[in-house]
Amino acid sequence: MNDGTDYRAILAADTPLIDVRAPVEFTQGAMPAAINLPLMNNDERAAVGTCYKRQGPEAALALGHRLVSGETREQRLEAWRTACLAQPQGYLCCARGGQRSHIVQSWLQAAGVDYPLIRGGYKALRQAAMQATVEQVQKPMVLIGGCTGSGKTLLVKARPDGIDLEGLAHHRGSSFGRTLTPQLSQASFENHLAVELLKRDAARWVLEDEGRMIGSNHLPECLRDRMVQSPIAVVEDPFEVRLERLREEYFALMWQAFRTARGEEAGWQEYSEYLHHGLFAIRRRLGLQRYAEFTALLDTALDEQQRTGNTEAHFTWLAPLLNDYYDQMYRYQLEKKAEKIVYRGTYAEVAEWLNR
Repeated sequence: MNDGTDYRAILAADTPLIDVRAPVEFTQGAMPAAINLPLMNNDERAAVGTCYKRQGPEAALALGHRLVSGETREQRLEAWRTACLAQPQGYLCCARGGQRSHIVQSWLQAAGVDYPLIRGGYKALRQAAMQATVEQVQKPMVLIGGCTGSGKTLLVKARPDGIDLEGLAHHRGSSFGRTLTPQLSQASFENHLAVELLKRDAARWVLEDEGRMIGSNHLPECLRDRMVQSPIAVVEDPFEVRLERLREEYFALMWQAFRTARGEEAGWQEYSEYLHHGLFAIRRRLGLQRYAEFTALLDTALDEQQRTGNTEAHFTWLAPLLNDYYDQMYRYQLEKKAEKIVYRGTYAEVAEWLNR
């Protein structure tokens, strides 16, 4: 049995963690396999913190016990007990493996449940995750480049040595990149990346050629430094093939996702707003006249899609958007990396080249 200090093994195995920190702490940074069942809620934690500063640790501890007592304590104890029984291989975790996890552990023991804790808490796990990332990204890397719609993400996801950075960030890295899953905090994104690297532990990494930012998340500096030095394989699929991929991903699948999550009426409203927002975000780069033209075409295409289910009308604005904006921008960026390009081919050819 791991004594709660083999942090990498705990993270790589997706070991369940019962994180007893306050929700605000959990939101700021958490591990992928953790659930948040706090000892104190945000208000209770703030009150105890204020008391600690003004009156010292003993008064703060006494206040904590008063705030989490009676029915409140029984409800939280039952939630921990249920989680422990459901995840017998897990660990308790607080910020530093101190008072909070020890209090919960002792209350559980009194209720007949023996459950281990992470020594050093979340802070120790976080430190181990960051160090693992630094070490893992020293391995050889190949980046997959290509214009929008080239299937770069699909190619990366299909590989055992592929790390889907956009999937981890819950964002597709463009003005239309938002997904229905909110982006994680920066610390949580880094934690998820570290765990993915530890779990796969490949001899080399295949990643999409990304910028510094994916939505609101930025790549760790150690990873970014290695990517800047890495060779690039460029996917060059025909324009029509790329359009078809984008039609499936952004119009068919996104509409389906919004409808499933929000229902027919609210889902359509949010799907329509999502597409409008994507155009609005790049209006200055397009020029206001072009933006107005594309918006009118988008409205017509949405009307057609809502009436008939046909999504091909979106090509009237998507095709020129690719030609005039996204393709030019990406080719300009790629020219600056020309000396790093080691292969060019179709999606199938690049996939085969990677296997060789």
